[in-house]
Amino acid sequence: MSYAVLALAGIAIALIGGLVLTALAFRRNPSRPRGRHLAAVGVTAAVLIVLTAVFDNVMIGAELFHYTPEHLLGPGIGLAPIEDFSYPMAAALLLPAMWIAVEQGGSQRRRDFATLVLASRPVSWINTAFPFGAAYLLATREIDWVFLVGVLYYLIPYNFAMYGINDVFDYASDLANPRKGGIEGALLAPRLHRPTLWITALTNIPFLLLLAAAGGPAAWLAMAVSTFALVAYSAAGLRFKERPFLDSLTSSTHFVSPAVVGFLLAGAQLGSDTVLLLAAFFLWGMAAHAFGAIQDIGPDRQGGIHSTATSIGARATARMALVLWATAGVLMLFTPWPGPLGALIVVPYLLNCAPYWNVTDETSATTNRAWRRFIWLNYFSGFLATMLMIMVWYGV
Repeated sequence: MSYAVLALAGIAIALIGGLVLTALAFRRNPSRPRGRHLAAVGVTAAVLIVLTAVFDNVMIGAELFHYTPEHLLGPGIGLAPIEDFSYPMAAALLLPAMWIAVEQGGSQRRRDFATLVLASRPVSWINTAFPFGAAYLLATREIDWVFLVGVLYYLIPYNFAMYGINDVFDYASDLANPRKGGIEGALLAPRLHRPTLWITALTNIPFLLLLAAAGGPAAWLAMAVSTFALVAYSAAGLRFKERPFLDSLTSSTHFVSPAVVGFLLAGAQLGSDTVLLLAAFFLWGMAAHAFGAIQDIGPDRQGGIHSTATSIGARATARMALVLWATAGVLMLFTPWPGPLGALIVVPYLLNCAPYWNVTDETSATTNRAWRRFIWLNYFSGFLATMLMIMVWYGV
C-alpha cells in the first residue's frame, strides 16, 4: 500500500463522515449559522497545514525519519511530502463535524459520548502508541503506511478495547470506586455496555486485518497474544484480572506487546539486546499494574474481585512493585549504550512508590496520590525515552 493511497483513504473517510455528521446536525438545528462553521473548518485546516509544514520540515531536516521514495507521489512543501498534509485536512473535516453532531444530539447523547471517550482513558493513549511507534521506527528508520496505521490503532481503538471491555465487566466494583468518573476511568451505565463492545469490535478488527496483511506468522502470533490479553484480562469466563500475579502479567502484556508487534512487523530480529530491553519494559509494566491495584483494594474486595493486591495485601504489593521497578533498571544496565541511561528512568517511579513501603490495607486508598503522579510521570519517561531514541538514531 502506498502512502498516497492511505492518505486519500483517510481524506475520503473524513470527508464523507464530516458531510454526513454536519448534515445531520444542521437538519436538527436549521438556524445554526453555516458560514461560521465553514469558516472555523477553513481556519483550523490552514493553521494545521502551516504547523505540519513547519514541524515536518524541521524533523525531516534533522533526519529524525525519512520516507521511502517509491511510496510517495513526489510533490511536497520543502522536505515534507504532500501526503503528510492529508492528516491535518482529515482532522479539520471530521472533528468539528463530530463536535457539532454531538452538541446537537441532546444533553444525554453528549454525556454518553463523553463517557465513551473517557472509557478509553485518553490520558493514557500514548502509553501503547509510543511503544509500537518507537519499535517500528527504530527497526525501519522510515515512516510508511504500516507505521501510521499501527500508531493510530494503538493510540485509540486498542485503548478503547482494553479499557472499555474492562469497564463493562467491572461495573459492580466500579460502583464502589470513588476514582471512576474522571481521567482514571469512566463509570459505564449498563445501557452503554453493549454499544461499547460493538464499538470495540468495529474499530479493532479492520485495523488488525490491515496490520496482519503487512506481517508474517511471527507478527500474527504477537498480535493474537496481544488481542487475547485484551479480552482475557476482563471478559467473563476468563477474568485474568482476578487471578493473582496473572493479572499483572497480563496487564504488562497490554503495554509490551505493541512494541513486540512493531518490531516484528518491521522485520526485525529479536536479539538478546532487544529481549533485555523488552524484559525491562515488561517488569516495569508489572510493577505499574501491581502498584496501581493497591488503591483499589477496598472497592475490589467489595466487588468480589481478587487481584495481586487483595491477595497478598497492600504492603507486600508495594514492596513487590519497588523490586520489579528496581530490577527493570538493573536489566537496562546490561543493554548496549545508550541503553544503560534508561536505568535512570525508573528512579522517579522508585521515589514515588518508596513512601508506601509500609502502607496497610486500611490506608491503601492513600496511594491514589502517588498513582496520579505516576500518570504524569509516564509523560516525563516518554520524553527521556525519546531522547535515548534520538541518541541511538545518531549513534551517540
